[in-house]
Amino acid sequence: MAEARSAAGETIAAIATAPGVGAVGIVRVSGPRARALAEALFASARPDFAGLKPHRLHHGRLIDAAGHTLDEALVAFMPGPGSFTGEDSVEFHCHGGPAVLHSVLDELLARGARLARAGEFSYRAFKNGRLDLAQAEAIAETIAAPTRAALHLAQMKLSGALSVRISSLRGRLENLLAQLCLAVDFPDEDVECLPLASLKAEALSVAGDLAALLAGVERARAWREGLLVVLAGRVNAGKSSLMNALIGRARAIVSASPGTTRDYLEEPLNLGGLLARLVDTAGLRRMAGDSKMAAAEDSPHAVIPAHAAHVAHAANAVEAAGQELSREFMSRAEAVLYVLDAARPPDAEDREALSGLDPARVLLVLNKGDLPEAAPDLAAFTGSGPDGAIFCVFPAVRVSAKTGEGVEDLCERLRSLLLRGAGEPDPDACAPNARQAANIRAAMDELNALARETESGLPYDVLGQRLDAARRQLAGITGEIAPDEVLERIFSQFCIGK
Repeated sequence: MAEARSAAGETIAAIATAPGVGAVGIVRVSGPRARALAEALFASARPDFAGLKPHRLHHGRLIDAAGHTLDEALVAFMPGPGSFTGEDSVEFHCHGGPAVLHSVLDELLARGARLARAGEFSYRAFKNGRLDLAQAEAIAETIAAPTRAALHLAQMKLSGALSVRISSLRGRLENLLAQLCLAVDFPDEDVECLPLASLKAEALSVAGDLAALLAGVERARAWREGLLVVLAGRVNAGKSSLMNALIGRARAIVSASPGTTRDYLEEPLNLGGLLARLVDTAGLRRMAGDSKMAAAEDSPHAVIPAHAAHVAHAANAVEAAGQELSREFMSRAEAVLYVLDAARPPDAEDREALSGLDPARVLLVLNKGDLPEAAPDLAAFTGSGPDGAIFCVFPAVRVSAKTGEGVEDLCERLRSLLLRGAGEPDPDACAPNARQAANIRAAMDELNALARETESGLPYDVLGQRLDAARRQLAGITGEIAPDEVLERIFSQFCIGK
């Protein structure tokens, strides 16, 4: 439970920088013995050193109990309650090798510090009132932000913008609750009672403001988590080559053999600050191998080894499963890049694959445009099919994954398509995350139920329970009321050292 994660009086330590080799690595310490531990390890390079001064970098060596030098380092001391955690804190800025950092950490642990748990520094900051729960979550969102737009959204919440909005709405509910309590506690006194119509109007007004906050959740999700973009099309249309061209490196295996991609590959793609989750799927085709095998089996003169038939059927089954997964991805993607070979007109299989897709989220990508046999214009891709049905109601982009021609234009067109749904980020947005959105929805449910119940003649004390439940849901967002299991779940997702 959360109460057990930080015992009173303990001093904690951890490596705060990411694993691996770097120029600089940081070891953090927080707690009542932080300064004493630092002064026990630190030997200043200045002959007139008179102890660690707050908020200054001190240069010197870190020495173990046996007098051996661990590293040349910079040490910073931040006294509580003005530090990040609200406690005395120290940071050792060392050379960024794993052996260096672990030797410093081991010495601190040997001298009585405890290894910090995941998120324990931030947890202490929350418990000591240095930040609320929404701001603590914004720290994790800041670290995980994949783009500058996502970083801005996280920084808005870290600044307290969401907390201020939630606190204001909670204050309005508490004011309503106080008026209801007055009517319940002093029914015979000559006090002004809140009319039910006013109670209903204010409850619906707060619910409306909460709904406005929720409206930004899906938009923020697009900028924080990315939008699903699927590369689809027939086998050998060049999907894997196009994926490699888009992400700028060889991620997908490229082969002239059909059916090479049987599973799916996913890579992030930054489209001018908008994150796309680019998925390369298995190529679509009718499974000709089955019919050939069946024809051979029907021949009275054919002798097919049992193991060969088994292998062929197994391979077909794997490819068929991959194609089914491709269609499932296409059905739920925010954008589908349907790749066509520019030298081959679309056929019935292409029309079948595209028939169930919304043209507003599809771009036809005419790949291999550098080949001599490529169609000179888009006419072959915009006419009617053999059955007379109009094929192309989809916008098309001509590219060459091999030479890079048209790839930049494709990225710009794809970003514009995705922004129709996501919209540009609001510079003043403070969009809730999934946990916070769930609390907001629960508060709205209580307020909408209260508005209905004001017309049913229920007494004020019953209506007050609805108000209190809504108030408690909002208080859970900023952490004034938060169960231990919620706190444990949130802070355990942080990295150790943060």
